[in-house]
Amino acid sequence: MRLTVFGPGHPFRGGIARATTALVAALADRGNEVLFLTPMRQYPSWLYPGASDRDPDACPRLECSRPVLDPLGPLTWRRARNEAMDHRSDAWIVPYWTWAWSGLWWFLLREARRPGALGLVHNPVDHDARMVQRVAARAVLGRCAALFTHAAVLARQLEEAYPRKPVGYHRLPAADVSALPEQSVARSTLGLPADRRVALFLGLIRPYKGVEVLLEAAAGLGAGSDWLIVIAGEPWSDLGDRIRRTVDTLGLAERVRLDLRWIPENQVPGFLAAADLLVLPYLRGSQSAVAPMALASGVPVLSTAVGGVPEVVVDGVNGVIVPPGDPAALTAALEALDEDRLAALIEGARNAADTLTWSSYAAAVEKLLERMQ
Repeated sequence: MRLTVFGPGHPFRGGIARATTALVAALADRGNEVLFLTPMRQYPSWLYPGASDRDPDACPRLECSRPVLDPLGPLTWRRARNEAMDHRSDAWIVPYWTWAWSGLWWFLLREARRPGALGLVHNPVDHDARMVQRVAARAVLGRCAALFTHAAVLARQLEEAYPRKPVGYHRLPAADVSALPEQSVARSTLGLPADRRVALFLGLIRPYKGVEVLLEAAAGLGAGSDWLIVIAGEPWSDLGDRIRRTVDTLGLAERVRLDLRWIPENQVPGFLAAADLLVLPYLRGSQSAVAPMALASGVPVLSTAVGGVPEVVVDGVNGVIVPPGDPAALTAALEALDEDRLAALIEGARNAADTLTWSSYAAAVEKLLERMQ
């Protein structure tokens, strides 16, 4: 097939950029002729308050990519549409994850002569969406011929919201992670003790991710607990100050280590190698890109039961699932993980490492594209 894929890629960072780039590469490897239209910029600074949304190591620059998209520059949208139309594709693939891109998507999708579009739905609506964000999502997804997502629970939501559209799903494979160093080396590099177990939170820190609940859970651990909670990621808005205050207020200096910054892609393997467990204390959400990455690295996951995460983290097999917003449940789950049970979960994570591939993901996308023809 001749395909045009829109969305973030090199040199931008984040899970959407990694996933879209990996899909394009897999589609090309499977013999499709792909044009990948990528952004010149992604977000206004008020929407993305980090120091930068670029990391050249986050994902490779593909030869088929063309940096022409600018969701903030309507005067550039016609050029992007013309590039896409000139490719004479059989179908377009448009990722949806935030309303901030909805104006550009709506403009492209209103073109009467365009091929059918598959909406690649990371989030059916924004986290903490209000009416404006919900209307924006429907304006874009309603113009797609089919919808593809990453969990059965999300597929059911889309089928209910868009009953006349074909819907498919495939669990999100892990982003490529370079070889992990030995745990002792990783701990030494990060300044972490060798004689304690490490529970890691990794990723962008936003309110819905429940990091403050994790801190409450840490405060509830028994005096003899050897768990060290490591929180590594860039805070959203004023969350960094709030987290630091909570650590001081609860007296968690000996139980919690904070590394509140963007973790460059080349440092992620070190954090995963240092961890005995990944913790996702999310209050809500659709999925997690960090969970499959941890499992593929042999790190089990303690997560709350939100969105499609329980379809990836299987309770008692490669991780533990607890209710969201319940610090006592997180505390109890950590305390219940004795040496033998943790070792069994690590083995479960390793056994599941090769069950999801980008080739199988691309094949599922192709199958849904065929239903659009």
